Amino acid sequence: MTSTAQAPQPGAGTAHPEHLGHVIFIAAAAAMGGFLFGYDSSVINGAVEAIRDRYDVGSAALAQVIAIALIGCAIGAATAGRIADRIGRIRCMQIAAALFTVSAVGSALPFALWDLAFWRIIGGFAIGMASVIGPAYIAEVAPPAYRGRLGSFQQAAIVIGIAVSQLVNWGLLNAAGGDQRGKLLGLEVWQLMLGVMVVPAVLYGLLSFAIPESPRFLISVGKRERARQVLAEVEGKGVDLDARVNEIEHAMKSEHKSSFKDLLGGSFFFKPIVWVGIGLSVFQQFVGINVAFYYSSTLWQSVGVDPSDSFLYSFTTSIINIVGTVIAMIFVDRIGRKPLALIGSVGMVVGLALEAWAFSYHLVDGKLPATQGWVALVAAHLFVLFFALSWGVVVWVFLGEMFPNRIRAAALGVAASAQWIANWAITASFPSLADWNLSGTYVIYTIFAALSIPFVLKFVKETKGKTLEEMG
Repeated sequence: MTSTAQAPQPGAGTAHPEHLGHVIFIAAAAAMGGFLFGYDSSVINGAVEAIRDRYDVGSAALAQVIAIALIGCAIGAATAGRIADRIGRIRCMQIAAALFTVSAVGSALPFALWDLAFWRIIGGFAIGMASVIGPAYIAEVAPPAYRGRLGSFQQAAIVIGIAVSQLVNWGLLNAAGGDQRGKLLGLEVWQLMLGVMVVPAVLYGLLSFAIPESPRFLISVGKRERARQVLAEVEGKGVDLDARVNEIEHAMKSEHKSSFKDLLGGSFFFKPIVWVGIGLSVFQQFVGINVAFYYSSTLWQSVGVDPSDSFLYSFTTSIINIVGTVIAMIFVDRIGRKPLALIGSVGMVVGLALEAWAFSYHLVDGKLPATQGWVALVAAHLFVLFFALSWGVVVWVFLGEMFPNRIRAAALGVAASAQWIANWAITASFPSLADWNLSGTYVIYTIFAALSIPFVLKFVKETKGKTLEEMG
C-alpha cells in the first residue's frame, strides 16, 4: 500500500473499521453455524415420543438414536481444524452447511430406525465442525477492539438456535392439533420438525459465499495481497496493512504446535491443569443440562403435562437460557469467572433438588399433584437460568484462558472431547434412569452440582484480568 500524508493508526488494537456494520454481518454469517449447532442439537426434543411410538422401541434403544449424533459431533470437532487448515475456513463452513442440509432431509424421510440414526451422525459431524470453525473464523477476522463482543455471537447464536427449534416444534404441533404423529404436508409432524432445518442450513451455505476468507489462512497459502484486502475490509484502511501481514506471518512461524505428548506429566497421566479442564467439562454436563434440551417435552409428558403445553414449556426454557446467557456475557468480565461459577452451582443445586423433590411424588390420574407440578416447572426454569448465567458460558471462557500457551490448543481439544463424551453419557443414560426412578435421577444431578462447588473452590484459579501469557 503506497504511503500517504495521513499516517496509519499505531496498531491493530485500536483499529476501528470504517464499515463496522459489514464486520458485524461477517461475524453473524459465521455464527449461523452456531445457530445450526443449537437448532440441530435441540430439535430432536420434539420428535422423541413420536419416534418411540412409530418404531416401537424401548428407552435404551431410543436413547442411542438421540445420543448417537454426539459421536458425529466428536469426530467433526476433532477433524474440523485440520480440514480448515487445508482447504480454508469458508470451504469448511460450506461442507458443514451441506452436511446439515443432507442430515435434515434424511432425518425427515427415514426408512427405518437405523437410517434415522445414520442421518443423526451426519448432522452431528456438522455440529462438531460448526462448533470449532465458527469461533476460530470470527477470532481471525474480528478487529481486536471488537473481538470479545463479536466472539460472543457464537454462543448467542447457539442459544437462539435452541429457542427457535422449540418454537418451530410448538408451532408445528399446534398446526397438527397436538398430535406428534399427525399429518402435515403429507408427512408426520415429527418428520417436519427435523426437516425444517433445511431452511437455515441452506441460508448458512449461501451466506458463506458472501464473506471473505480468513486473512490468516490466506497468508498461510501465500495469498498476501488478498489478505491485505480482507484486513483493510475488517480492520480499516488506516491500519498499516504490511505491518499487520508481517505480524500474522511472524506469529504463525513462532507458534508452538502443541501435541498430545505435551499434556503428559504429573502423577495421574495428564498434567494437573489438564485434569482441571477435563473436570470443568465433565461437571458442566453431569448436572444434566442437556436433558432439559433433548428430553424436556418427554419429561413433562411423563408427569402428565399435555403435549402442546410440554412443547411450550420447552420453548420458555429456551428463552430463559437466552436470558441467562446475556447475564453471563454482561458479568463475566465484571465479577469474574470463578464467582459466577460458584453462584451458578448454588442456584443449580437448589433448582435440581426441588425437581428431585417434586418428582418423588406419585402421579394422581397420570399427573403430578398441583403443588409439585408447579414446583417442578419453576425449578426446571431456575436450574436452566443458573446454568446459563454461569457454567454455560464460564466453562468455555476458562478453557480458552486457563492453559499455558505451549499446550493451549491440545489441552482445549482434550477438554472439549471430554465434554462431548460426558454429554453422550448423560444423553444416552437418561431414558433408562428415568424409567428406573425419575426423582433418583435428579438426585444424581443434584449431587454433581453440589460437588462442583468444592471443585471450583479448590482447583480452579481465577483468570479474569490476566493475559494469556500469565497462564504459565
